[in-house]
Amino acid sequence: MSSLKLSTSLGRVSAAVAAFLAPAIAFAQETAPAAAEAVAAAPVPDKGDTTWMLVSSALVLLMTVPGLALFYGGLVRTKNMLSVLMQVLMIAAVAMIIWVVYGYSMAFTAGGSLNSFVGGFSKLFLAGVDTTTVVETFSKGVVIPELAFVIFQMTFAAITPGLIVGAFAERVKFSAVILFTILWLTFIYFPIAHMVWFWGGPSLYADPSGLIFGFGAIDFAGGTVVHINAGIAGLVGCLMIGKRTGFGKDMMAPHSMTLTMVGASLLWVGWFGFNAGSNLEANAYAALAMINTFVAAAAAVISWSVVETFTRGKASILGAVSGAVAGLVVITPAAGFVGPMGAIVMGLVVSPICYFFVSTVKNKFGYDDTADVFGVHCIGGILGALLTGVFVNPALGGAGIVDYSTADFAAGYAGTAAQVWSQFKGVLVTLLWSGIGSAILYKIVDVIIGLRVTVEAEREGLDLSSHGEAAYHS
Repeated sequence: MSSLKLSTSLGRVSAAVAAFLAPAIAFAQETAPAAAEAVAAAPVPDKGDTTWMLVSSALVLLMTVPGLALFYGGLVRTKNMLSVLMQVLMIAAVAMIIWVVYGYSMAFTAGGSLNSFVGGFSKLFLAGVDTTTVVETFSKGVVIPELAFVIFQMTFAAITPGLIVGAFAERVKFSAVILFTILWLTFIYFPIAHMVWFWGGPSLYADPSGLIFGFGAIDFAGGTVVHINAGIAGLVGCLMIGKRTGFGKDMMAPHSMTLTMVGASLLWVGWFGFNAGSNLEANAYAALAMINTFVAAAAAVISWSVVETFTRGKASILGAVSGAVAGLVVITPAAGFVGPMGAIVMGLVVSPICYFFVSTVKNKFGYDDTADVFGVHCIGGILGALLTGVFVNPALGGAGIVDYSTADFAAGYAGTAAQVWSQFKGVLVTLLWSGIGSAILYKIVDVIIGLRVTVEAEREGLDLSSHGEAAYHS
């Protein structure tokens, strides 16, 4: 009898609890599908895009070490081989640390009242960046992991200051190179990257953008950010540091064209990550950037060799690899914007112009640009930026300028004059910002620790005087 009463009491309690919880259960049933729909609606990175970005990042690192290091190393004298390798390697390492500490934040976050010129510090030490955060690509609703984007852009920051050292190789202090790199990344590279590449993305296209992006200038993979930026800084550096001891009197021929060829080849392979990776997605536009990287460099190799044959009577391997680099430089800002035929034209045009600067202009003015950083990277970058404005025209096989304010992201073209003017403004800002800013930074470094090694150290060679080791032993 008592058990029956207990059973009856429990039944009443259960009924009361069920009646009390019924609204909550019903609410949970209603909100669960809504939450599931919200999760389903959140964009998820495609594994193919993510893989491509990680591979591209590794390819850009290959451009730097060993590519750029060997390319420059072969161009200097035997006694300075290791110094160039060490400078490029250490620059890359320093840049990577600075990038994750504050560089990414300065380049790719909103900068408030200074947003036209530089970002802020909201992502200092990669705050808020983890395995769950994503960034939008150039397609609305398409994302990649933010860490993948951080890594990819980090490799750009690592190679760009490394390009500069080729202009004043064989006579600069190692400590001066590192201090200058830290200052240059902070006050020149990060702001230029922000000015050219920072915007809201396809979903927030109306948000404030960087200054040069706001001009309507387009730079697919770094014609302004990397090549013009580094090239003009290199020219300023070689002018302020001065010529190598014995320049014009002593034999200063490259000590190993074999290594330079190896370095140039690695640069070309790595450049596919540099250019095609800048598409941020593994799709047809990445393929467009890749084929343009093939044919522009190929055309420039041929063009440089033809020019040398007519002017010198012989085509050289130094000229051929210089042409390859010039072709890669000129197509960088245009890689995903122009058609393959336009890329070939750009490659054919760039070599004669760069050849004129490295052979005639340099000799005329007498500056000692050891690895022709200005003549190839800056001049090639300027030409590439301007010609991008021409060959992006759909009538010439280009992809057109995407209008993100339209529902279907229609691509149009405002006209050659309008687009080239936008490109020119971007080039001018980069030249002024980097040229003037770099001059100030060189002076600061010179005052603090001095830029140049002693004449005795230079004659001995930087391998021994700066690092206490030699590249070769007989």
